Amino acid sequence: MLMNINLPTVNLQTRRSRVGVRALAGLLLLTASKLILAQELGDHQYTSEAIEAGSRVYTQQCALCHGPQGDLIDGINLRRGQFRTAQSDADLVTVISQGAAEGRMPSFDLRFEELNGVIAYIRAGFDPDGIAVKIGDPVRGKALFEGKGECADCHRVNGVGPRTAPDLSSIGAIRTPASLQRNMLDPATALLPINRPVRIVTRNEETIVGRRLNEDTYTVQVIDSNERLRSLRKSDLVTFEISDAPSKQPTTLSSDEVADVVGYLLTLRGLR
Repeated sequence: MLMNINLPTVNLQTRRSRVGVRALAGLLLLTASKLILAQELGDHQYTSEAIEAGSRVYTQQCALCHGPQGDLIDGINLRRGQFRTAQSDADLVTVISQGAAEGRMPSFDLRFEELNGVIAYIRAGFDPDGIAVKIGDPVRGKALFEGKGECADCHRVNGVGPRTAPDLSSIGAIRTPASLQRNMLDPATALLPINRPVRIVTRNEETIVGRRLNEDTYTVQVIDSNERLRSLRKSDLVTFEISDAPSKQPTTLSSDEVADVVGYLLTLRGLR
C-alpha cells in the first residue's frame, strides 16, 4: 500500500520537475533571442549568424522569382537595395509577411529568425560574410537630418543648404548603408581623402580654409569657408596643409536615430 501511495507522488514530482526544466529552457531561449536582438540594435547592424541564416532562406524561398542576384524583376534589385516602395526594415517585414503587387508577390509565413535573417542577407548585399546595417524610417530620418542631427547645417541636398560639406543629393546612389553608418559613427575612418579640410597660405599672404574638391599636379580646387569656389596654382602657394582630422565629431544620435538617418540618406539619389 505504501508503494502504491508513494508511486503517484514520485511521478507527480517528476512531471513537475520536467515541466520546470522545459519552462526554464523556454525562458533561456527567449532571453537569448532578446539578447541577440538587443545586440543587433545596439550595433546598428545584424549579426553574421543572421546573415548566414538569411542566405539559406533566400535561396529556398526567394531566388525562384527574384533570381540569385535579386535582379530578375523589373525595377527591383534587392542586392543593391533598390525597391519599388519599401525603404526601411519595417517596410520589408510588411512586404514579406503580407505580400505585395496585388498578390503577384505572395505572403510568407516565416519564423522571426528566418524573417530577420533574409532581411539581413538583403542588407548585406547578398554577401554572407558582409555587414548588414539596419535601415530605419526615412521620414523620421529626414526630420533628424534637418533638426536634431544638425546635418543640414553643413550639407546641401537637392539645391538647399550650404556648400561647406559634401553635397549629399545623390549619396544614396553611390554609398552603401555601411559606409553611411560609419561616416556618422566614426567619421575619421570614413571621410574620403578628397573631402578632407585644407589650410592654404598664398604668396600674397592670404589664408584660405576650406574643403578640397579636386587636385592635380599643378592646381588645387577648394570650397573656402565663405562657400566660394577657388582654383589655385600650386606655384602660388606658400603652404598647403591637408588635415588628417575630420571636420565633424561622431554623432550623438541613438542607434535607432542613426538607422533612421541612414534610411533617409539612401533615398537621396539625385534630382528627379
